[in-house]
Amino acid sequence: MIITLSVVLLSACGNSNFKAESKETIDVVKEALNEKAKKPNEKGGDINFYLPFGYEIEEESPNNILLKNGSKQYILFNNPQENKVSDVVYKSTVAQNKDLEINEQFKDSKQFGYLIIKKLEEDMNEMTIGIGGTKITTLIKTSSLKNEAAVMTEIVKSVVNDK
Repeated sequence: MIITLSVVLLSACGNSNFKAESKETIDVVKEALNEKAKKPNEKGGDINFYLPFGYEIEEESPNNILLKNGSKQYILFNNPQENKVSDVVYKSTVAQNKDLEINEQFKDSKQFGYLIIKKLEEDMNEMTIGIGGTKITTLIKTSSLKNEAAVMTEIVKSVVNDK
């Protein structure tokens, strides 16, 4: 009886923790999307982008750049055919993912931004943040959602196509 009650209480706490963190994450992304883009300091493939201290390019392919910060990995995807107000990459990302916990869109005349979070396990999530034809995705613990979202939004907002 005590074990069952403990499991119920812990799972309820985990869910409320996710709800609180995801709400704060939405606010962080919304705010970061309205800030001025950081000046690109890195080049990968046909794009220039801002890469914060501690992050490095691990691998490149035509539309994907694998980034690393310590043990964390990020996939930066860019479709150079789509501009910053396009929703094509967003629609294809949503179509590939079922059971999304968070699916927020941030539209204005200059950009179409979005935040997608899919719960994978008890404390792990797949988070994608995008603007137009560019998105960045990582696997992240619930407790780190908002901090990672701020940095990921900075990176994706800074992307400039060479072509």
